[in-house]
Amino acid sequence: MFFRRARVPNPSFQERVDTLQAAGFTLAPQPGGTVRVSRGGCAVDLKESNGALQVEDRAGVEMAGEIAVLVDGGFQKFFRAPSGKKKPALADELQALHAFEADLKERLGLTSLYNEGLGTVSTLYQYDRVKDRDRGVPKRIWE
Repeated sequence: MFFRRARVPNPSFQERVDTLQAAGFTLAPQPGGTVRVSRGGCAVDLKESNGALQVEDRAGVEMAGEIAVLVDGGFQKFFRAPSGKKKPALADELQALHAFEADLKERLGLTSLYNEGLGTVSTLYQYDRVKDRDRGVPKRIWE
């Protein structure tokens, strides 16, 4: 037909991973069938699921062999590893993480959302919002 577009084949998981390696990302196979993609101290785990690419969790900073994700504490941002280790986030690390995520999405052909393009998005938001915290002891139900 005149208006029919040629179908672009969907690249396989291995083809996408190869394009990352050609772009300067470091790849390391992990247990469980995931591939850790890293560059400049930032990393993310990718997995193949039914022939499609799946990102295991948000990208983060590498800390002692783990990927520490960004946590917004309300007053400061932290990086927290799965083992519980925490460290404050520095401006240089946030800029590197934002650039890493943007380059990774561009190379993999993933959708880039507007709010993510504005800056680094935290994985968790843990503000200190306790009801009646500043009023002393709150009235209990049985009183």
